[in-house]
Amino acid sequence: MKRRIAVSGTASGIGQALAHLLRAQGDEVIGIDLRDAEVNADLATPEGRELAVRSVLESSGGVLDGIVACAGVSGPTPLTVKVNFFGVTALLEGLRPALAAADRPRAVVVGSISGTQPADPGVVAACLDDDEPAALALADEVVERGEGNRLYPSSKSALARWLRRSAVTPEWAGSGIPLNAVAPGVVLTPMSAPLFENEAMRAIMDKAVPMPLNGYATAEVVAEALRWLVSPANSHMTGQVIYLDGGAEAVLRGPEVY
Repeated sequence: MKRRIAVSGTASGIGQALAHLLRAQGDEVIGIDLRDAEVNADLATPEGRELAVRSVLESSGGVLDGIVACAGVSGPTPLTVKVNFFGVTALLEGLRPALAAADRPRAVVVGSISGTQPADPGVVAACLDDDEPAALALADEVVERGEGNRLYPSSKSALARWLRRSAVTPEWAGSGIPLNAVAPGVVLTPMSAPLFENEAMRAIMDKAVPMPLNGYATAEVVAEALRWLVSPANSHMTGQVIYLDGGAEAVLRGPEVY
């Protein structure tokens, strides 16, 4: 049965791989990205998010079978907070009514193993309060302290907490919409490519994200997990952050966390 699914980040990486898989099985994909997509919009800005939501609603006729938020950026700047948290949550909340109008709707976001690493509590708290100006002001302070590398983990930690809080609410679970996340380890994508070009950075990355099972993942590996989570087969899994990381989370946090 053909389904209509909105996917952000389809111009490259995981989003592109997922779009290929979904289209190959006959689904309609409404891609969202800065360029080269059905909807070209900047999820780093409130105006871009509004444009994305409005355009997807127009393209879908107000009914969506699924949303997968793959768009994301890395780097020690406030942009990671804008895109990875507020860009994702605004998109999902804006399109939630279109999901509720479908028969078997599903929603998934792409988190990260980095969400388990040291984050800035102030940035995380401001994100969860949906206070973007405060979150960005605090992010600027984090950069000024020379701790900009905490902003990516902060954005992904906040996203995971938002997801677990939201998934069981009347608006999501009560409307029959499973909401989950995949949290990859190191994935071979254009976003991670610079890390592999620097041997010192690669050594740091391998220590921070040890992946004993099969090493680095490809975008297609993550896309396959997303494809199931957004499929009708997933009727009861919700509020879960699934670590697709070659065992990194289990190594880093140990058997006490389960």
